[in-house]
Amino acid sequence: QVRLAESGGGLVQAGGSLRLSCVVSRRTFSGNALGWFRQAPGKGREFVAAISWSGDDTFHADSVKGRFTISKDNAKSTLYLQMNRLTPDDTAVYICAARDGETWRGLYNYWGQGTQVTVSS
Repeated sequence: QVRLAESGGGLVQAGGSLRLSCVVSRRTFSGNALGWFRQAPGKGREFVAAISWSGDDTFHADSVKGRFTISKDNAKSTLYLQMNRLTPDDTAVYICAARDGETWRGLYNYWGQGTQVTVSS
């Protein structure tokens, strides 16, 4: 059964930090690339960060580069997103995703429900 369960969202002041976690079912986690997307009210879905199965290749959108870091723990089948120096523009629902393939480029097939991040000014 495919399962992606996000946690760690919440309300934080501008300049603060949050770490998002996503527990992925073992079968979906193994051998596949993972990513984080976000969707703000009235906006389209934005591709935020991604990591290859090997962990050697990562992607961070320009809007978060230098502030956010994606990582994963293979033993725990868990994906993380460390978010620092948050701004109100980072307010969105953050969604964990997985794709059938080792590289992060391409379509994502499996999605979590999302976790809300709200940054106050």
